[in-house]
This record gives sequence, C-alpha cells and structure tokens, in this order.
Amino acid sequence: MIRLAALSLVLAAPAAAVSPIAEIVCAPRADMVDRLTRSYGATKNGVGLDGPERIVEMWTDRRGDWTLVMTYPDGRACIVAMGEGWETLADSPA
Repeated sequence: MIRLAALSLVLAAPAAAVSPIAEIVCAPRADMVDRLTRSYGATKNGVGLDGPERIVEMWTDRRGDWTLVMTYPDGRACIVAMGEGWETLADSPA
C-alpha cells in the first residue's frame, strides 16, 4: 500500500473514479520502468499480450512484491494490480 501511494505521488495523479479501480497509476512507459527498476529493484518476469495493442508485464522484486503493468499503444503504462508474496514456480502441472 505504501508503494502504491509513493508511485501515485511520483508518477501521476490517480485516474478519475469512473471504474472500480479508482487509483490506477499511469506514466510514460520509460518513467514507469525507471521507477520500478531503480526505486524498487524490480525485474520483469513475464510479458504477454492483452489484445492486439496492449502489453502486460509482471514485475517482481526480491521481497516478493509484484506489480502488473499494462502498456498502451500511446506509450502510457499503467499499474493495474500489485501485491506481495509472489513466488516463481518451476515447471509443474497445472
């Protein structure tokens, strides 16, 4: 929660409360990546597509904090979810 508050102060003001996710933090992708890597020591652990134009990335740090970032065609990246206790699993059956 503290991390989200810090990111919202540094990166951008929260989006208007139009959706259930009222505090989505957005910034230019380069700024978002810089903040995640330099300030939080996060590394990108996964990437995927959400439709033809949106990229989803999972960022984690050594403590197990995780951040899910969506990048849009205009270069804007938004934190859409974050939490703690992330564990990377070895290949295992689902």
